[in-house]
Amino acid sequence: MRILAIDASTETCAVALGDGAAWDERSLIAGHRHSELLLPMIRRLLDDHGATLSDLDGVAFGAGPGAFTGLRIACGIAQGLAFGAGLPMVGVSTLEALAETARQQHATSRVIAALDARAQEVYVAAYRHDSVRWHEAVAPAVIAPAAVTLPDGGGWTGVGSGFTAYPALRERCIAVLASYEPILAPTATAIGTLALPRLAAGEGVAARDAAPIYLRHKVALTSAERAFGRPQ
Repeated sequence: MRILAIDASTETCAVALGDGAAWDERSLIAGHRHSELLLPMIRRLLDDHGATLSDLDGVAFGAGPGAFTGLRIACGIAQGLAFGAGLPMVGVSTLEALAETARQQHATSRVIAALDARAQEVYVAAYRHDSVRWHEAVAPAVIAPAAVTLPDGGGWTGVGSGFTAYPALRERCIAVLASYEPILAPTATAIGTLALPRLAAGEGVAARDAAPIYLRHKVALTSAERAFGRPQ
């Protein structure tokens, strides 16, 4: 099974093509240029492998939580590609993908994944890996760093931009953290890795049914709310 994975949930723009045994990933720091960069990156990736969309078995995308505009761009592009080729889609939690990135790069199996949600909040969840799959220890939430729910036990690795942006998050989690990797971001390879077994199990959805995961429903702030620092 061969799939295309796409992510634009952070400032990084990433695409990967693979089958689980091998992945080829391309990534760029995009800033706000995801819509400009993603399609050419996908085209070059497929061309370099002599592949077309009809050679694939599915399309995966980082569904969020994350940057609101980036999530819509990744979902929209993935939908367009999947619809045109008649492929199933899988949306993957970017927090779980962040945990999988930590597992692949640092062999950790207990992860507190946190992304900067702006407005003095973090997107955060905790996951345990049982050598087969990830399990939620703390469900995804958008919350003030000092109010984060801690997972049971110790030996956790804190991962993601939330730990860089908010010292209060590190202070909140210090009792359960064994280490942290704040510069990690979810990779397209991690998204593809998590999507493959779901596609193989028939859990893919039609393009029209794919949707991002926002967690925070209010994404635009008034001037007064921006001055205050968080949504009211």
